[in-house]
Formats: sequence, C-alpha cells, structure tokens
Amino acid sequence: MADITTATYAHALDQQDELAHFRDQFIIEDPALIYLDGNSLGRLPKKTAQAIRQAVEQTWGSRLIRGWNEGWLTLQEEIGGKLAHLLGAQADEVAIADSTSVNLYKLTLAALAARPDRHKIVTDDLNFPSDLYVLQGAAKLAGHPVKIEVIPSVDGIHGPVEALAKALDADTALISLSHTTFKSSYTYHMGDMTALAHAAGAMMLWDLSHSVGAVPCALNAADVDLAVGCTYKYLNGGPGAPAFLYVRRDLQNVLHNPITGWMGQKDMFNFDLDYAPATGLRRFFTGTPPILSVLAIEAGVDLLLEAGIERLRAKSVRQTEYLIELWAAWLAPLGFTLNSPRSATQRGSHLALGHPEGWRIDQALIHEMHVLPDFRKPDNLRFGITPLYTTFTEIYTAVERLRTVVVDRLYEKYRLEGPYVT
Repeated sequence: MADITTATYAHALDQQDELAHFRDQFIIEDPALIYLDGNSLGRLPKKTAQAIRQAVEQTWGSRLIRGWNEGWLTLQEEIGGKLAHLLGAQADEVAIADSTSVNLYKLTLAALAARPDRHKIVTDDLNFPSDLYVLQGAAKLAGHPVKIEVIPSVDGIHGPVEALAKALDADTALISLSHTTFKSSYTYHMGDMTALAHAAGAMMLWDLSHSVGAVPCALNAADVDLAVGCTYKYLNGGPGAPAFLYVRRDLQNVLHNPITGWMGQKDMFNFDLDYAPATGLRRFFTGTPPILSVLAIEAGVDLLLEAGIERLRAKSVRQTEYLIELWAAWLAPLGFTLNSPRSATQRGSHLALGHPEGWRIDQALIHEMHVLPDFRKPDNLRFGITPLYTTFTEIYTAVERLRTVVVDRLYEKYRLEGPYVT
C-alpha cells in the first residue's frame, strides 16, 4: 500500500488529475505561495484580466454610452443564464444582481409577503451571521409580526436536520439555510430539506455562497423556491463581485420585489412616475448594475462549465479526503481536531481543523511558511480546496509545513490579536 505521507504520492495524484491543466488558466504571480483561501476569494482568471482591459479601453473608452445598447443592458441575465447550468436551474431563473445580503433581503421579504398569515422564519446557528442579520432586519419590516427561530447544532459541525424538521409548523413562512456552512463545511441535502419546508407549507431559501462552483446544486430537481449566492469564491468573480439570485419560474410573477427601482420597472425608459414591475426575473432588479464587475464574473463561470461540475466535485472529494488522511497521520497526534464532517456526502470543498493555538498557527503559516489559509474563531483553520487550481502537492506541502509550525513551536512568537480580515 502506498505511503500517503510522501511527496512522491502527492505528485502521483497530480499526474492522474484530469483537471490539472485548468491551473494554467489563472494568474499565479507567486508559484511558491500555497493558496488555500479560494473559499473566500478565488484566484484571477487570465481571461478576466483580458476582458476587463478590453471593456475599459475599447468598449467604455471607445463606444461610451453606446455600450448599453451593445450588450451591457442584458449582461446580468446572460451571465446568470450561464451560471444556471451550474445550479441545475433554467437560464431565465438566475441573474447577476446586487450583493448576497441585498438579494437575501429582497427574497426574504418577498417570501414573508407571500405568507402573510404565517409568523416564523426558521434557520440554524451554522448559518452565516450576515444572513441572520438580514433575516432580523427583514422580520422587523415584514408588516406583520415575525419571529426568527434559530435551531442550534448539537456539535457545531453538523446541521440539526431533525430539530429543524420539528421546528417547521403551520406558522412557518420561510426556512433559510446555508447549503454549505461557512465554518464546518457541513452541506445539507438540498432535496430533503426543501421537501420538509414544502410539507409544512413554507418556502425554502438557500444561500449557495460556499457551495456554488464546487458542489452540485440541483435547484430544479429539488423544487427549490429561492436562492442567493456570491460569485467571488469558487466562481472567481473578483473581490466584492456582484452576487446572483434564483427565483423559480412559477414564482417570478407572483412574488414582489420590496426594493423597487428603475431596472425592475416594466418600461424603464418611459420614466413613468408610478412603478409597474417587469415580468419574469427582471422584476427583482433594482438599480444600475456595475458593468465592469459583472463582466469580471463571466470567465470564471466559463471555466467551471468547461470543467464540469461533476468532475470538479469528484476532484474536490478526492482532495479533501487526502487532506483528512494527512490530518489523521500527522496532525491529530499534535492536538488538531477535524471540525468538518467526516462523510464526503455531508461536506463541501473546504475543511476546518481546530487547534487551541489556531490563530497564532495561522499567522505562522502565512508569514513564515508561505501558506495562505484563513481562520474563523474560536479555533478553526479553514483550508479551501478549489478544484480548478489546487494541487495535491500543495495540500501535502501545506500539511507538512503546518506540522513544522507546531512541532517547532514557531507560532509562539505571534500575538493573539491580529488583522481585521482573515
């Protein structure tokens, strides 16, 4: 049996990787840097840099305002239509728009307005905190009393599926969850949870930010009502890139956008003084889109479509399994805990390892070991596996260096407090 704790083994896995050539499609200025934070901000595709230069120098620079009639005005829907293929949705059910928080706010209020006789939102404590803030704000402005029931995870790793099911009742208007949770990488079974929501007469709203581009999302097959997500993680859309929203086709002319604006107006260039919503998904638009930022999303989506989400998922599972094997061999004896699900069917594409000195270890990795993961309190070192460009050798080397940081106690020179962004 091959020894997994050798560089030769990792190199052999890279030689067998059918997606290895996609790494060359990204700008990698420092090949020595092991970047394991693509679950927070993806690398820059080479074609994105080319597209932005062309948009600035030729389209904006030359065509000026004529650019709106030469493609800009329909970009949100066109790129959203491409993204829909990664989400298991129809092209007219997904569009690029606003930020994840704004989209979540829109769709939450739309769902609450559609269930005026119900007074409860159900979520869990593994959900991204910003999502909870949005739900809290939406509940206050719903126009009728709405309470939020936050179901706790028993172990802080796995989703509380049974407790969530018990919390759903005739008073539940909406259940909103992260498909893949941001700390532990626990991934819900989309179909099962959506079916539970519908059985209770509630609507289902998913945040796909930590799964889109790395985990298959079968929105239509699961009969999902609503979804949102960001484009700057596995989609490699760039820092602060616009988000996306999904509204199932049969709901698009039934639900109402609570943030009405001219881009969602039926005839926006008539400049009528009274608002009349557009039909279809466009009614969920609000303001003018940031064209350069929207353009930056497309190349990353194209790469993912070329690679295929099933192949990406298969590689992600192989790589996270390999990292877990190295954890068991090298890191568990040093006090590291596995803070992600052991089962690949319940795990996304990032892996969380816990250690009491996690923050200082993270700083030593970044400043001395040329390894860039991220950290989430209280003790989580998160390692983002991005199948398009992460190699098995990088995973091996990162774990080897992580072990050195602990064995040689290199972390002890670092202070407990640190920078704002991790």
